Amino acid sequence: MNRNLFATCILALAFAGVASAQSAASSAETGAHCTKAQVKELKRHAQAPAQYTVLASYYGAQKADYLRLAAEAKKEWVQRSKNDSGHFGKYPRPVDSSRNLYEYYLYKASKTETLQAKYSQLAVPNAPVNAE
Repeated sequence: MNRNLFATCILALAFAGVASAQSAASSAETGAHCTKAQVKELKRHAQAPAQYTVLASYYGAQKADYLRLAAEAKKEWVQRSKNDSGHFGKYPRPVDSSRNLYEYYLYKASKTETLQAKYSQLAVPNAPVNAE
């Protein structure tokens, strides 16, 4: 009985390991859930259009995240600007912090959009490459 239980546990762990490895490989291929280290390595060694497509999709997802965060920060900014205590508040006031956060997220979205466009262009075979 103990031998069967032990074998069952080993098989369950093996199947879980295989499933985990397959999901990690598929997410690395789609670019949706790449880690920063994977993206850095891919940027360093990318040569195929498929690799550039993965990078472009990664930066597209990053841009969408930053735009979502910017929208949330803008809501907070609007809410805090309604409760402004006047000109005598200490700097940085909460409304200033919200505005700065909103502008930061827009800046990051712009940077990731530039990278997305760059890697999208590199993903197209026979596209002219601009030296930067």
